Amino acid sequence: MPAGSPMEKSYFATLLALIVHQIDAAYWHEWELFHLPGGVQGYLLFNLLALPVVLLGYRHVLLGSPQARVYARVCAALGIGTFLIHAGFAGAGERSFHLPLSMAVIGACLLAGLWLGWRSWRPAPCAP
Repeated sequence: MPAGSPMEKSYFATLLALIVHQIDAAYWHEWELFHLPGGVQGYLLFNLLALPVVLLGYRHVLLGSPQARVYARVCAALGIGTFLIHAGFAGAGERSFHLPLSMAVIGACLLAGLWLGWRSWRPAPCAP
């Protein structure tokens, strides 16, 4: 995939929304919401394991590697899943992530994730 391709743009948008959400999640103590063992240390460990995967995926997309679509689908699922999980918590009465920008970032995770998921299933354009 050439730089600036639709998949590169949609992956970047999803990755950015997810990273901003993780920053916001630190404010809301998301580890307490999920009852992560180890508290903030478990939250940091999760991010130390998850972020390299999605960053490596972005590299695969930029280089147009055969694995790019798999990484794109994983990243898309994370974006969509982030929205669905938080929508479920909100529906159950959870009051965290209720500020306008927090909700906008979670919405951006959904929209960007759907865009990326759609791009990852479309056939790659033929090279000229």
